[in-house]
Amino acid sequence: MHMLKTKKIMKISLENRLALHLLIVIAMLLYMPVAWTQKLDTTDPTKTIKSLHSSLLEAMRGGDKLGFQGRYKLLTPIIESSHDLDFIAKTILGREWAKLSGEQKETLISHFHKLSISTYSGWFKEYNGEQFKYIEQKEMPRGYVLVRSQLIRSNGDTVSFDYLLRQEKKDWKIINILADGVSDLALRRVEYRSILKQKGFKDFIDMLKKKIELARKD
Repeated sequence: MHMLKTKKIMKISLENRLALHLLIVIAMLLYMPVAWTQKLDTTDPTKTIKSLHSSLLEAMRGGDKLGFQGRYKLLTPIIESSHDLDFIAKTILGREWAKLSGEQKETLISHFHKLSISTYSGWFKEYNGEQFKYIEQKEMPRGYVLVRSQLIRSNGDTVSFDYLLRQEKKDWKIINILADGVSDLALRRVEYRSILKQKGFKDFIDMLKKKIELARKD
């Protein structure tokens, strides 16, 4: 009789633990950041940018709680979906791209992707009431589109973020960003080509690795 009672208590205890575990899993799913559970909408240039901004704010609000790795994990699918990183890397290198071997191209693309995501993860790491403001969408030559926006800080200061996008199949992806009028593509083009020409491929990859590590520490 005593053994039956003990088994019954153990069974109830096990059921309670399973129920508690289920509740925890459900709670985690309910409170998981939006950017982790929704697919980025890139069917329209403005939607691409607004979805990106929403995810960046989510990473900022996560801040120290997410940590660098958490923000990196959150933003990886977002940056991969909203940016044409392969196209950007090839455009930056220009003629130098054709001089690389297949293996070198794969290595470069891999590190460039990591650097791009790491940079976002390092920059957008804390939230102090910032908001993104959409300004306008403009048609550009060669079928490109420019989406103009601002990051408004809590003290009222603003940073202009203008995004140049091109359509790849049905998706609109970022190929350049101008922060307060300064082109990220132009800056990288000068730096990257110079290092690749003067120091060679190994030093060039080492430079990308150092930038990745610096982004992690920011």
